[in-house]
Amino acid sequence: MQRWRGLEEIPADWGRSVVTIGSFDGVHRGHQLIIGQAVERARELGLPSVVVTFDPHPREVIRPGSHPPLLAPHPRRAELIAELGVDAVLVLPFTTEFSNESPETFVQQVLVDALRARVVIEGPNFRFGHKAAGDVALLTELGRADDFQVEVVDLQVCGTAGDGEPFSSSLTRRLVESGDMAGANEVLGRPHRVEGVVVRGAQRGRELGYPTANVETVPHSAVPADGVYAGWLTARGERMPAAISVGTNPTFDGTARTVEAYAIDRVGLDLYGLHVAVDFLAYLRGMEKFDSIEALLDRMADDVKRARELTDAD
Repeated sequence: MQRWRGLEEIPADWGRSVVTIGSFDGVHRGHQLIIGQAVERARELGLPSVVVTFDPHPREVIRPGSHPPLLAPHPRRAELIAELGVDAVLVLPFTTEFSNESPETFVQQVLVDALRARVVIEGPNFRFGHKAAGDVALLTELGRADDFQVEVVDLQVCGTAGDGEPFSSSLTRRLVESGDMAGANEVLGRPHRVEGVVVRGAQRGRELGYPTANVETVPHSAVPADGVYAGWLTARGERMPAAISVGTNPTFDGTARTVEAYAIDRVGLDLYGLHVAVDFLAYLRGMEKFDSIEALLDRMADDVKRARELTDAD
């Protein structure tokens, strides 16, 4: 898959293509439907498929400080998009100047001049241009004038996760933030992941016999609600069953919120300084303050047992 940052990186001899545009944070099942349709149409027409996305998130530029929790950093997003068979990803730097472009200017510069779109695939709520003035109806009208066709993919509704809501990043974030990993994973079509570098913490887990990887998560990551989870820790390409703790370690009067993953039954792991991934499979319990170390150890042993069973069964 080709990756371009900015219009200037698109090859000068780029021919016609099938394009879809969006933030695509999380590449959830709704995004998969849209991108999958773009890939299918591109293959039917014998053309390359292109996904256009933005960095940073538009909300951070339009309303600084309002950056939503990210379901997937850009490298992970590109990886997930590539798995869907896309030929190229174009990341457009989202600046104040860019945000002020009219819908017509955006279409002319990106879809017509740069990507030479033949077909544009979008969801029904797609908006673009200054103050999100452009919608699917306007895009369709501009397409008639500029020789591209617009196709709309109806987003399916969730099963049990969102009470009939369409798949969306905002729904996924709400589910993650509430600790509802079953619901979030239903929308995503896979376990929710956070990534980051393993840093040195208080090393209490090591002292208690459960050495954990203390993960300094990527900025703006959508970290699940405080609690204990079953999931996996991936490091150096190896995926290991894990019991995961999110919170402030109240038994030790902690104040800093951390993500710590214990790789079950693994001895002697040295992960300091490595970029790792933590996948959340299931919520086990809320964060608790225990009256004694013995009580904490008993509960941790139970957490590990349940995490082992769940990851073995998955």
